[in-house]
Amino acid sequence: MKEYKWIWAVRILTGAGLGLFFSVTMVPYIMSTCSSSPLTCLLCAALGAAAGAATLPFADDGKSLLLRSGAHFAATAVLFALLLLQFEVEPVELLAWECILALSYAVVWLGRWIGWYVEVMQLRTLLGLAPGPSPLKWRETLPYLPFVLFLCCGLPLILRMADHWVSADVPVLSGLILPYLLLPVGGLCAGLSLGKRQGVCPLYPAACFLCYLPMVYLLFNSTALFHCFMVALPALGGNVMGWLYRRAVPKRRPGL
Repeated sequence: MKEYKWIWAVRILTGAGLGLFFSVTMVPYIMSTCSSSPLTCLLCAALGAAAGAATLPFADDGKSLLLRSGAHFAATAVLFALLLLQFEVEPVELLAWECILALSYAVVWLGRWIGWYVEVMQLRTLLGLAPGPSPLKWRETLPYLPFVLFLCCGLPLILRMADHWVSADVPVLSGLILPYLLLPVGGLCAGLSLGKRQGVCPLYPAACFLCYLPMVYLLFNSTALFHCFMVALPALGGNVMGWLYRRAVPKRRPGL
């Protein structure tokens, strides 16, 4: 245990040192000043220490993994926001940088998690155990992909063509009925079905978001980006509700 604590301390201190080095060498160049303020140096060092802590091993169980990852990201986001405020960024720019941080964090975290999951699968195979669900349950989500493609790609194109016969001025079907009724209901119902059978499958709402994204620019413009959330959020909600239903209702025994 002492050996692990020493490794953790080395990683955190190394990250803090690199952050401090960045504040001394790069921040003055970025801000066009002679030197960084003590607060900026402290924030850079703290952010570097947080990055060093991110290299620590994952937790042993899923609940602890999510709690620790969530707490670490929250602390990192706060430190990053405080550092950006030293550069006098606008609120919109601050939000954009925080979104970039979230995406970067998710990509790195997902890469580490997949590597960890592959190791677990290899160990289970060597022990003669079932390999368990696929990473992020992509295999379990795959049968729902044709429905997602139809709901998010095929249906918008069909309704847009039908709009020419319904209304020449306002796209009632593709601009109103689709995003405010069909997308939420379709995403919710399919997510509920998937959750009851396979549990939480995070790739399902993500697939809904990404599959509809090209339709936003093909049929509308960037002001309609919220349409993606009109299908992704109900899909996520339905998936979680299906999972909760699966946990609450006991499985029937054969013959009953």
